[in-house]
Amino acid sequence: MAQLLTDPQLSDGLISIQDVRAGDYDQWLALWHANNNGAVNDEVTTETWNRLISAIFPVHGLVARLPDGKLAGFVHFVLHPVTGHIQPACYMQDLYIDPPHRRRGIGRALVMHLANTARHEKWARLYWLAHGQNAEAQALYKALGLKLDFTFHVMPLN
Repeated sequence: MAQLLTDPQLSDGLISIQDVRAGDYDQWLALWHANNNGAVNDEVTTETWNRLISAIFPVHGLVARLPDGKLAGFVHFVLHPVTGHIQPACYMQDLYIDPPHRRRGIGRALVMHLANTARHEKWARLYWLAHGQNAEAQALYKALGLKLDFTFHVMPLN
């Protein structure tokens, strides 16, 4: 379901938040490459896109669409089972807003749209990770969520 949000910096003030769709590929790809600073190979990009638009994978995406149809940003998320709860948890994996459209509340609107969906669907939780040095992300996330004092560990397997 699309959600409209008011943006006083846009001429008609509206941005829509919608599920990513197959026709968004070219615009999504440009944002995806910018989000990853070119560090993701073509095979990963292709598989990520296929997962986003496939009904069989628990990987999903929302886009923020400007009135002219252009994408201003996206959020990708993964639903997965967890112990201690029947409903799935939602891991918000990527949130990216095109730099010319930052500081307009688009990132917040994407997260809140996802949170509202999570509440409606009664998901166990919505959670995310952000690099400690990403000041913009940290400011947004501190305003929206609780920071838990856990240490994150990764075991590289490749």
